[in-house]
Amino acid sequence: MKSSLIPILWLGFAGVAHSAEPSLDVPATNIVRLTPAFINQLAEQMHSNHPALRSAAALTAAARFATNAVRVWEDPMLKFGGSVADSARGPSLAEDGNLLYGVEQKLPLFGKPAAARAVAVAEAQSQSSRANWQFQSLRRDLSRALFRAAASERLVEIGRQDLAWLETMVATTEERFRAGAASQVDVLRTQNERSKRFELVRTDTRRRDAERASVNRLLGRDLHEPLPRFELPEVAGAVSYTTQLVTYAVRHESKLSMMQREIRAAEARVESTRRARRPDVAAGLEARQYSGDGGFREGMAFLSLSLPWFNSGRYRSDLARDKAKLDAVQFDAADYEAAVREEVHHLAVQIDAARRDALLYRDEILPRAEQARSVAHNAWLAGPGMFFDVMEARRMVLEAQLMLARAVSEQYQMMSELVLSCGLRDLDALQLLSVGQTPPESQSNPPILP
Repeated sequence: MKSSLIPILWLGFAGVAHSAEPSLDVPATNIVRLTPAFINQLAEQMHSNHPALRSAAALTAAARFATNAVRVWEDPMLKFGGSVADSARGPSLAEDGNLLYGVEQKLPLFGKPAAARAVAVAEAQSQSSRANWQFQSLRRDLSRALFRAAASERLVEIGRQDLAWLETMVATTEERFRAGAASQVDVLRTQNERSKRFELVRTDTRRRDAERASVNRLLGRDLHEPLPRFELPEVAGAVSYTTQLVTYAVRHESKLSMMQREIRAAEARVESTRRARRPDVAAGLEARQYSGDGGFREGMAFLSLSLPWFNSGRYRSDLARDKAKLDAVQFDAADYEAAVREEVHHLAVQIDAARRDALLYRDEILPRAEQARSVAHNAWLAGPGMFFDVMEARRMVLEAQLMLARAVSEQYQMMSELVLSCGLRDLDALQLLSVGQTPPESQSNPPILP
C-alpha cells in the first residue's frame, strides 16, 4: 500500500513544482506579414537613421563640394617692392623709378583645370556609388534580419503550441495512470518532455528578442524598442537561373557599378597626370614709379614658363604609378564580375532547393505527420495504441513544422541576397525578372542625404 502511494505523491509534488515555474511572457498581438512594401518602408527608415548611411551621405556631399572647388583660374599674384641707392645714384633712381608693382596670373592652358575637374567629378560619382552599394548591402542585411526574426517568432509559436499539447498530455497521462491505463514511465516521460519544452520556449524567446534587437540596430533605433510580431510569408515562386538574370546582375550589381565608377576615376587621374607634364604658363604686368614726384617711369608685360623637362623622369614615374593603379582596379572589377556570375548561379540553386523543401514539408510531410499524430493519439486514448507511437508522431510534427519555417526563411534570405546581386529594389522586381520580364527600374534607391 505504501509503495503504491509513492508514485502518486511524487506526481503531486511534480505538479506543484511545475506550477511554481515562472510563466512565459505573452507576445504582442499585432502581427505584420513581411511583404516587399513593408520591407521597403523599413528600408526608408534605415536610410534616414543608420549612422553608417549618414556618414556615407556626408562623404558624398563632401565629394560633391570638391567638384565645385576645382579652380579654372588660379589666384593672381600681386607684386610690390622698391629699391634704394646711395646719394650718388639719386638722378638715375629718379629716372628709373624706385617703386615696383605688378600682377601675375597663371593661365588655364593645356586642359589642366578640365582634367582636375574631371578627376573630382569621377571621384564624386564613385563615392555616390559607394554610398549606394552600402545602402543596398544594409537593406539586404535588414531583409535577412527580418526573415530571421520572423522564423524565430514562428519557432516560439511552435514551441508554445507544443507546450500546450504537452500540458494536455501530462494531465491525460496522469489520469490514465490513476486509472491503471498508463504506466509510470509514460507519465515521467511526458513530464520530462514538458519541462524540456518549457525551457526551449524560454531559450527561443530570448533568441527571438536578439533577432529583433538586430532589426532595431539596423533601423538606427534603441535595441529594445518595441516591434510588431513578424510573420513569414507564403512560399515564394520559383526563381530560375537564366542568361537574362546573369546579364542583368552584371549590368546592375551595386558593388560592380561602384567598381566601374572607380575605373573611370582612375582613368581621369591618369589623364590628369599626363597633362601635368606640360609646362605652366603665366602672364603678368609690371610698372615702375618714382616716389619723389609720384610719376610713372616704366611699364612691362611678360610671360613666364615652367620647365618640367628637368623632372621628366619623375613625371613618367607618376604616370606609370597611376596606370598601374588603373590596371589593378580593372583586374579587381573583372574578378568581381566573375564572382557575381558564380554567386547568381549559387543563389539560384539554393533558392530552388529551399523552395522545394518548403513545398515538400508543407504539402506532404506535415499533413502526414499531423495525421499520424492524430491517429496514434486516438488509438492510445482508445486503449490498444502505444504511447511511444504518440510521442514519435509528435516528434515528426515538430520536425516538419520547424523544417518548413526554416526552409521558407532560407528561401527569402537567399532571395534577398539575389536582390542585392541584381541591383534590384525588392523581391517583387526579382519575381518579374525571374519570369523574363524587365523590372520597371534597376536602381530605384532613395536619394543620398545632403
